[in-house]
Amino acid sequence: MAQHFSLAACDVVGFDLDHTLCRYNLPESAPLIYNSFAQFLVKEKGYDKELLSVTPEDWDFCCKGLALDLEDGNFLKLADNGTVLRASHGTKMMAPEVLAEAYGKKEWKHFLSDTGMACRSGKYYFYDNYFDLPGALLCARVVDYLTQQNNGQKTFDFWKDIVAAIQHNYKMSAFKENCGIYFPEIKRDPGRYLHSCPESVKKWLRQLKNAGKILLLITSSHSDYCRLLCEYILGNDFTDLFDVVITNALKPGFFSHLPSQRPFRTLENDEEQEALPSLDKPGWYSQGNAVHLYELLKKMTGKPEPKVVYFGDSMHSDIFPARHYSNWETVLILEELRGDEGARSQRPEESEPLEKKGKYEGPKAKPLNTSSKKWGSFFIDSVWGLENTEDSLVYTWSCKRISTYSTIAIPSIEAIAELPLDYKFTRFSSSNSKTAGYYPNPPLVLTSDETLISK
Repeated sequence: MAQHFSLAACDVVGFDLDHTLCRYNLPESAPLIYNSFAQFLVKEKGYDKELLSVTPEDWDFCCKGLALDLEDGNFLKLADNGTVLRASHGTKMMAPEVLAEAYGKKEWKHFLSDTGMACRSGKYYFYDNYFDLPGALLCARVVDYLTQQNNGQKTFDFWKDIVAAIQHNYKMSAFKENCGIYFPEIKRDPGRYLHSCPESVKKWLRQLKNAGKILLLITSSHSDYCRLLCEYILGNDFTDLFDVVITNALKPGFFSHLPSQRPFRTLENDEEQEALPSLDKPGWYSQGNAVHLYELLKKMTGKPEPKVVYFGDSMHSDIFPARHYSNWETVLILEELRGDEGARSQRPEESEPLEKKGKYEGPKAKPLNTSSKKWGSFFIDSVWGLENTEDSLVYTWSCKRISTYSTIAIPSIEAIAELPLDYKFTRFSSSNSKTAGYYPNPPLVLTSDETLISK
C-alpha cells in the first residue's frame, strides 16, 4: 500500500454526521444525554432520584474505550493484548491488588483479538462515542446504587432498563412526537448544543464538489433530526452539497449486512416507504447497505472500482466496518486530539468558569475529550511491574484499533479544511509506528513515551 493518502486520489468522499460533520458542544450535550436517560429510569422504572444529581467531578469517570461487563457491573480498560489495565465496580476504582486477583495478566474472558470482537453483545458494552459516554456514568452510578441497596449484589440485570430509556428518547418517532427530553431540548435551543460548521469547512465541501468528487452523507440519525442538524450547521441548501444522503443507516449493519437483509427505502414526509431492489440514482434514502451503494457509485463514476474515503467518529459504527467489510479508506475524527490542543495551549486560568445558566446546566463538567484522572490516557497506560521491576507502558486496545483500521486520524474536519486536496497525509500503515497517521500531531502521551512502549 502507498505510504501516503490524498483526498485528490479519491472518487467519493463520505461523511458520518453526529460528532463528525456536526460537532456538539460536549459540556452541554453530555448532561442533556445523561438526563434524558436518568429521568426515564427514575420516573418510569422507579430508580433512586439521587441519579438525577451529577457533580462536575462525577464526569471524570467518562472515558472512551471502556467496556462494561453487564453481568458483574465492572468497567474495564483493556490493553492491546486484551488484558485488563484498570477496572472499577460501578464508579469505585479497583485497587491494584484487587485488580490483580480479579483479572491477573490473562485476557479478559470476552476478548477476541481484533475482528471477531463485537462492540455490543448480551454480555458487554463498549463505550466508543460521545452519545454513549454519558450512559457509562449513569450505568456506573446504577451499579453503585444496586450494590449498596442489596448488600454487595454480585450480578446485575439493569441493562434492559437502559435499553428502554434509549428507545424512549431516540426511537424513530421520538423527534416528531417530542418524546423524552433530548429532541425537544435540541429543537428549543440548537445553538446551545451544536457548533455551526466553520466557513472553512463549508468552503472545503464545495471545493470537493467542484473537483468532481461524489459526496455522501451516511448517518444512523433519522431524517427529521438529520435535517434539523444540517440546516443549523450548513444552511437550508445543505442537500445541494451531497449527491446521496442516507439516514437511519443502522451502522455498522449498513456495512456488514447483505442487501437482502437491509434494502434501501425511499422516504415520504420522513416515513419509510417500500424496499428497493437496488439503488438506481442519487437522492435521499433510508436504511440500505454498502453493496448496493457501491454499485450506484460505479455507475456514477464510470469506474469499475471507485475509491471511497469515509469520515466518522465511531470505531464501532464507522471506521472498523467501512474498512473491514467495504475496504474503504477511513478518516477517524478523534476529539481526544482536541483535548491535547488544550493541553498544548491553555493555561489553567484560561479555562471556562464554573457557572449555572440553564435548565440542564449545573457546574460545568470537564470536557469529555480530555483525559480522565480515574482512567488515565485513552492511548496508553502502565502495567504494574512485578516486585523489584519497573512499571511498563503499553498501548490500549482503543489505540491499537485506531492504527489498525484508520487511514489517518484528525481532531476535526476543520483541521484539514484549508489544506490543498492533493496534500499527502502519512498513513498509519506506512511504518510500524503507531503514531504515523495522526494529523496534525500525534497525541502528546505517545510522542513523549513511544520509545518506552512494548509492542
